[in-house]
Amino acid sequence: MCPDRVELFEVGPRDGLQNEAALIPAARKIALVDALSACGFRRIEVTSFVSPKAIPQLADAAEVMAGIDRAAGVAYVALTPNLRGFEAAHAARADAVAVFASASEGFSRANLNCTVAESLARFEPVVTAAGAAGLPVRGYISCVTDCPFDGPVPPEQVVRLAARLLAMGCTEISLGDTIGRARPPKVRALLDAVLPEVPPGLLAGHFHDTGGQAIGNIAVCLDAGLRVFDTAIGGLGGCPYAPGAPGNVSTGAVADWLTARGVATGLDAAALRRAEALARDLREADPA
Repeated sequence: MCPDRVELFEVGPRDGLQNEAALIPAARKIALVDALSACGFRRIEVTSFVSPKAIPQLADAAEVMAGIDRAAGVAYVALTPNLRGFEAAHAARADAVAVFASASEGFSRANLNCTVAESLARFEPVVTAAGAAGLPVRGYISCVTDCPFDGPVPPEQVVRLAARLLAMGCTEISLGDTIGRARPPKVRALLDAVLPEVPPGLLAGHFHDTGGQAIGNIAVCLDAGLRVFDTAIGGLGGCPYAPGAPGNVSTGAVADWLTARGVATGLDAAALRRAEALARDLREADPA
């Protein structure tokens, strides 16, 4: 049976724009976030407080956070890879933060330049500091079914990592199909392993549409009880450290699919189209 309501967690300004080759002015990022703020999202991931050497596109994180027009009822989220990043995000008035771990060693080394165990050691002080500040912490797990370096990922690795992040103090775990190779049978197998350890109310689904399977994977998650899904306006995105992984699933496409099935998202369709136009303009301005 379909649920009555689903939350779409907008990741376009961060996960979407981080992979754009041409540097986008802060003013245009701010305009995109402001347009998204009018759509009815409960949470928008705005940026990441990461080293500018790692992701030059997000070097203006503090400027963007300072420039957005904050709407009532919207939480503005920032990715914080380490304690220094958390401190900068907290100073920039982030309403919540996120940490990002990999279910595979190969991707952890490529994305974070450390082992999975070492990444967890970095995150512990972030989660502790966020708890002391009263900020929720989202835990992303990347490569939940496939890794561009290690190949298929055993579900047990995802289960162990999710349990560690929750024990650390994360309030939600987002399961990420980072390279878009997940298919419904793989997603079912993953959830069969994860759900006995983590209830669906603490999980989100994060699917790239690289292989055109994102909505099918979301359907599997809906049947399993998940009610939060990460989407990017205009299908922006991809990971700069995951070869062949362009394209988060489009917010508008998922919202339309859910609406056609009688599932509410709380999003304003006309406002979404306006935000999509801004996202399209940003992409068309990128010569890559």
